[in-house]
Amino acid sequence: MTDAETLLAQIDEACRRMRIAQTTFGRQAVNDGKLVSRLQQGGRVTLETVNRVHRFIADKGGPSATNLRSAIKGIEHSVDPVHGFRFYDNRQKYLMFVNTTSEKQMVADKALEQLTFAQPEPPAIRLFDGGSGDGTAFARLLRGAHRRYPWLPFYVVAKEISIENVRLMLEKMPDRFQEHPATVLVVTNLNYADAPYLKPSSPVAASAMAWHEIALEGSTAGDFEEAIAALQPVIDQNWQVKVSQESGHPVTQTPAVLVIYRKDQQFVLDSIIPRRGLARADFDFVLLSHPYRARAPISFKAGKVVAPLVRALRPNGRLLGIHGYGHDPGLELVRSVWPGENPFVTGRADLMEAVEQELGGQSRSYRFHQLTDEEAIFRYPIRMLATEIAPEGEFGMSTVLAAWNAASYVAQIEDARLSAILNRNRYVDATREILQLHKGLWFNNETYIISRRAELGAH
Repeated sequence: MTDAETLLAQIDEACRRMRIAQTTFGRQAVNDGKLVSRLQQGGRVTLETVNRVHRFIADKGGPSATNLRSAIKGIEHSVDPVHGFRFYDNRQKYLMFVNTTSEKQMVADKALEQLTFAQPEPPAIRLFDGGSGDGTAFARLLRGAHRRYPWLPFYVVAKEISIENVRLMLEKMPDRFQEHPATVLVVTNLNYADAPYLKPSSPVAASAMAWHEIALEGSTAGDFEEAIAALQPVIDQNWQVKVSQESGHPVTQTPAVLVIYRKDQQFVLDSIIPRRGLARADFDFVLLSHPYRARAPISFKAGKVVAPLVRALRPNGRLLGIHGYGHDPGLELVRSVWPGENPFVTGRADLMEAVEQELGGQSRSYRFHQLTDEEAIFRYPIRMLATEIAPEGEFGMSTVLAAWNAASYVAQIEDARLSAILNRNRYVDATREILQLHKGLWFNNETYIISRRAELGAH
């Protein structure tokens, strides 16, 4: 029996025990009534879908997910992790989302609000962006930081795994080096636990790490643009990814760190430029904007992403986390196509509680800010023409497609489910209905703040 046949047998047994139809099973387990029929026709599914099926069976009184999983020996060959949803790896969806909504601008503005609480100490203010994406929010954050701290040296770390995002982000940096000369920019693809230290925890990975230090020649944005563009071969070589057969997520092939600063500032910045194996993890401010998949287990979010960055805060430093919240017309649109869809499974309170537990005794050194909904939740819209919002206005097809893309992207709908409905006009009609009902489309994000307390006796 093949692994696909084993999975089908597990579903069939569960359907008989629960006395439900296979289409009902698919809808209740993974919001896909055609799951079984697609498997029977040789269709491929993601590892996450298999895990969701197994969790559903276990929750309904069947065998444990572990036992079900053990019966599928070579599941990596029967599923297709490449087509699983990865928040920052769906290129066209992501770029369309960035350019048709105001989310990145608002994320940067929220970050700048928190940066006002920073109490930097010599020799630099130290910032960390956990998932810089295409650099839209990152560049806006640096511009705002320059306005507040025009004379302070900057040490900024941008963590990003996508080779295309690194290219787009670096394209936005030449004017930052021109306006704020005393800047040390570090770009890395290390995981969240290792990125603050610029060193893989695994000795094998550490020995294989690529470390590049670039001193930019010149004094104008044009000079820096040429020098940064010349780095593309370095990016091409060291930012390659492969797909994890365990999680279906992209993982780096080569751990890499890229350190960039102006050559004419090298003497002044000498104490700030990180040395291989000797980087300091003591940040004044950390931004974590959508650093994990919405449906990821809370243990992963807390233990693998947030807690490591909380530990990297210096006294008086603070972390701002941002993730999707739902309860908005965007989710209403998604549910008009997939009833019951609920991608936003972890709220800020539960996440901070999990982080506190992860930190254990160290948690006493941190403050977990209790924000009201009014303080924590913010709305961002898709951009539309004024004529479309007018009482008698009509929404153009480009706006409809942008709205649908944003809604399905924020809800992190897998390509397989999207493909199943794109050959019908239902999603177009549903999008128009939601746009007309709300005179536009917007989404809600939720923020959470964790800060490190000042050390006793500090002045």
